[in-house]
Formats: sequence, C-alpha cells, structure tokens
Amino acid sequence: MARQEEDKSVIRRIIHVDMDAFYASVEQRDDPALRGRPVAVGGSRQRGVVAAASYEARQYGVRSAMPSVTARRKCPDLVFVPPRFDVYRAVSAGIHAIFARYTALIQPLSLDEAYLDVTVSLAAHASATAIAQDIRAAIRAETGLTASAGVSYNKFLAKLASDYRKPDGLYVITPRMGPRFVESLPVERFHGIGPATAARMHALGIRTGLDLRGWDMERLSRHFGRAAAFYHGIARGLDDRPVEPDRKRKSIGAERTLEQDIHHWEQALAVLEPLVDRVWEASGKRGLGGRTVTVKVRYADFRHTGRARSLAAPLASRAALHEMAMGLMRPFFPPEMGVRLLGVTLSNLDDGGTPAAGTQFALALDPP
Repeated sequence: MARQEEDKSVIRRIIHVDMDAFYASVEQRDDPALRGRPVAVGGSRQRGVVAAASYEARQYGVRSAMPSVTARRKCPDLVFVPPRFDVYRAVSAGIHAIFARYTALIQPLSLDEAYLDVTVSLAAHASATAIAQDIRAAIRAETGLTASAGVSYNKFLAKLASDYRKPDGLYVITPRMGPRFVESLPVERFHGIGPATAARMHALGIRTGLDLRGWDMERLSRHFGRAAAFYHGIARGLDDRPVEPDRKRKSIGAERTLEQDIHHWEQALAVLEPLVDRVWEASGKRGLGGRTVTVKVRYADFRHTGRARSLAAPLASRAALHEMAMGLMRPFFPPEMGVRLLGVTLSNLDDGGTPAAGTQFALALDPP
C-alpha cells in the first residue's frame, strides 16, 4: 500500500483515541467501592506524586503530576490507590488489538492514547467517524471503560477534537472547519505548544490561533527557530506529519522521588544503584543499547538540572552504565540545597545493543 503522505491529493482520515482518566478508571472498574469517589493513582506519602486522577477528583483541581500533599489539600476526601502497571499494560494491549481490526497504521503515544490512520481501512466502513464510533463501542463492551475520540484530516486537529468532548465523547473536524476551529483557541491548548513556549508567545502578543496566523514564516523563525514551520502550519489547520506505526523508542529512564531530601554523595549512590539496575534491565528486555546517558536532579524548591554524555557505541555493560551515571551525578554533590529527586536515562538507542534481560518502560518510583 502506498503511503498516503506521499500523495498530497489524498485527504487523510486520522483518528485520535484517548482513554478517559485511564489508570483511575481501571481502578474504579475493578473496585466498586471506588466508583463515584475522587480517586488518585499514585503515592499518598509526603513526596508522592499523582499519576492519574478520576474525573471526580479533577472537579477539585487534582491533576496528574501534582504533589500528593497538594492534591490532598485540594480534596481532603481523595482516595489514593497504588498503581498497577501490569494491569494497565494488559488492558492497553486489548485496546490496541481493537485498533488493529481497522488499520495497521497505529501510532501509540502512551498506554492510553494513539493515532490511527484509516484513510485505507481494513474494515468496510463508509467513514472515519463510523470507525471511531465502532472502536469506542468495542472498548466499552470489551473493557468496561470509556474512550474519547477525535476525527480529522491531520494529527494535530484529531488530537484537539478528542479533547473537545471529553469524557466519553466524539468530535469531528472536517477540512472546511479546520482553519476556523483553531482561530479562537488559546495557543496553550495547542498540542505541541508547551507552557514555556506559550509564555513566550504571550509576551509577543500571540494568544490565539488567529494571532499566530498573523505571523509570517520569517518572523516566526526569528523567535522559534526550526519549530516555526510547525507553528505556521497549525495556525492554518495544517499538519503534514504521518501516523508512524514503526516509531522507535527514544529513551529508557527511571527516576525516584525521595521521602526525605538528601545532601550527601553517599546517599545519592544508594539511590543511583537501583535506578541503574532498572534502566539496564529495561534496555535488555527490549534488546536495546544506548549511547547517551543523562542524569536528572530536582532540588527541594523544584528547580531541576542534569548532565549528559554520549559515546560512539552503545554501552556494553551494566557496570559501564553505572560508571557513567556516577561520573555525571558526582558534580552535583554536595548540593546548595536538598535534593528531592534523582533520575537516570539511556537514549540514542540501537537495536541489539545490550546483552542484559529484564523490565519495562520509563519508571517513576514512589518512596517505598
């Protein structure tokens, strides 16, 4: 099958499927006592972080990545449950099997969301909207969970559409609707424009899609460099990025939020050791070797920093990873203030580079 992106006359049919409060919804499905209650998946301790929040919790302002103490302050009745990633992965695999009934062009973004290109579908459906409806119905019937979906002619608008009617919603943005749809949206709502970039745009007087559309490529390039072409396109409802089913993993990492701030190198070594183990095991299970090691340090005031080093060939052993991580971390100790989080990441991944065997995805660890 010829790739649709090579034929500019073909109007793509893209679906973005996003599970509704996925981790929290799985917990509420499996424990009837949690249904209708504000639930946070994550650690409830002093240094815990919310991994996911139910819609009942979100009504109080509880959000993912929020410190657990803040979440508890916003919602005193919040129920914390520990994450069960093995269960979430199993449910996610079932959902992706549903996607595969309709297309082979599936680009997972995480366990709970993916892009599907159904321009040429495996099923005999009249429209992408009908496919999205069938997928949502199958997810509900087979998993007991709800999903929201967006349908459009490119990835950017399909993502916006799936957010538009959450939860348990479906929205379609047609080619005629696209340019006008983005006009009134705040730029911080645009997928691909993060908080820092949105703040820069605000400082330049760019607050909406229509404001962004008023800037030509030359002006955008002066302020935003290589990202200018993407911003120029999405302000006009354009996005040429294809759905990439063979997209390779870019990094494998582990990090740990600490129960108490640490100040001494010996304490850092005790934290670093299991992080290195987890990263090495994860790379081994996936048959991936990495050439770049990055360490991350977050201080008590939430400022963070890090260092990285790259080699010409993938690291050959766990000992080599450990040595590089220690060398990169050592200059941060002793710190000027306490350290609340340490992390290690392996990137620039190559197939077949590590002989080890073991574990999963990037890991965020709560205090034991």
